[in-house]
Amino acid sequence: MIAVTVEWTPRTRAIVAGRPEGQGEPSNVPIVPASALGLGYSREDGTPTWVALEAAIGELEGGHATAFASGIATVSAVLDLLPAGVEVAVPGDSYVGTRAMFDHAEQMGRLRIRRVEPADTAAWVSAAAEVDLLWLESPTNPSLELIDIAAIAAAAKASAKRPKVVVDNTFATPLGQQPLALGADIAVHSATKLIGGHSDLLLGLTVAADEELARGLRDARTRGGATPGSLEAWLALRGLRTLGVRYAEASRTAALLAERLGSHAAVTRVRYPGSGAMISFELAGPDLADRLCERLRLVGHATSLGGVESTLERRAARAGDAHVAPAALRFSVGLEDPEDLWLDLAQALDSLG
Repeated sequence: MIAVTVEWTPRTRAIVAGRPEGQGEPSNVPIVPASALGLGYSREDGTPTWVALEAAIGELEGGHATAFASGIATVSAVLDLLPAGVEVAVPGDSYVGTRAMFDHAEQMGRLRIRRVEPADTAAWVSAAAEVDLLWLESPTNPSLELIDIAAIAAAAKASAKRPKVVVDNTFATPLGQQPLALGADIAVHSATKLIGGHSDLLLGLTVAADEELARGLRDARTRGGATPGSLEAWLALRGLRTLGVRYAEASRTAALLAERLGSHAAVTRVRYPGSGAMISFELAGPDLADRLCERLRLVGHATSLGGVESTLERRAARAGDAHVAPAALRFSVGLEDPEDLWLDLAQALDSLG
């Protein structure tokens, strides 16, 4: 593989990392649909396609990467590392699938959960002295709250308990933040979303700060059979190559739309973390939010996010997200022309009266 230099920007490294090197080698890693390679099963040793994807993500996050069949499979793998009876701190607002996994583990008596408000850094620091794992998500899904990863990771390292710090980096992507550089032990991604970028795959990624943790996650993948397909790994790697330009363009559009939404009389609140493709905004009531979704023509009313197409959804209407503000809308900004997106949003907002 091409030797990547630290002088190159993350955008360049996302394009170069994991590529074959040498005369006669393909410019892109091919799909290797093999169930076994030599004397080993691919579920244990991986395929060249997985290896290239893991090398690229590991390079961007600064750690040792492991690919999984889905984003939720990464949560299962982290849980697999924990002994029974431990206490885990999780944010009150986070991805509904993650909360369901932790809730199930608690119901089965495997662990105890301490729920912490995302922005309450003091509560996280206090938890770092008492729990066995800190699961962070920043920005959170769907409310886009921010968590002080560096302060919490520092508290964890200073604690006698030395809890592991895991960060779901799906919304920020490795181009928006690198949790391991901020002191986290593991970063996880649903590559289904922004990394893949085209709404055509399911895949998860973990990146561990040290080889021992990475080995444990790989073992969990093998035991659980949560191995990615070679086609999905290839699609995720292809999506990663354009992440730099997609992330930059979506960020520019999202910043523009967040500003305009904040100035519209029908919008009562806007949250935008300053970069990335995700916006959260609220209307005066859930009925208005539902009517807005119905009247959009360009922006899709769908639960998906992170693709080249823009989508919008009222998350409180979904099972498991009752804690979300009733009229809050999660908006995933795609790559359409920003003026076309605003025309669609404006006509729908204006029609509410």
